[in-house]
Amino acid sequence: MKRIVLVLTGMLLVCNGVQGFILDEEIFSHRSADSLAPRDEYDLLHQMPNVRATDYAHRDSRRWVYYFKSNEELMADTAYVAALQRDLKRLGYYCGRLDGVFSDEVSFAIARLQKNYSMRVTGELNGPVRRALHLP
Repeated sequence: MKRIVLVLTGMLLVCNGVQGFILDEEIFSHRSADSLAPRDEYDLLHQMPNVRATDYAHRDSRRWVYYFKSNEELMADTAYVAALQRDLKRLGYYCGRLDGVFSDEVSFAIARLQKNYSMRVTGELNGPVRRALHLP
């Protein structure tokens, strides 16, 4: 019994401060409050001057959750579609409103992006499009 207590005490002292097994600090970080919000080069969140309805849409606080959602689930998520529209607009492929609705204009913008990046042109949200826009 005394030996077990000594072993447990030694393990506690050795493992003091270790929070657990971390696979990837960037993906599985719990520090992010909004994984789809625009950030600057210092990884600071920015608040836009104009408030939109999609700013209050539900977002998962952890970025890794979006990697396990299907493309259909992501196209139904208004916050994700608004981030998609924002990035397409930033690159000059989309000129519409940032309303969080996956419309034909968004599909045409994705098709133009796919054509310019030498991807198979489908106009649908898929893995290569998400990687090209740096979205989860």
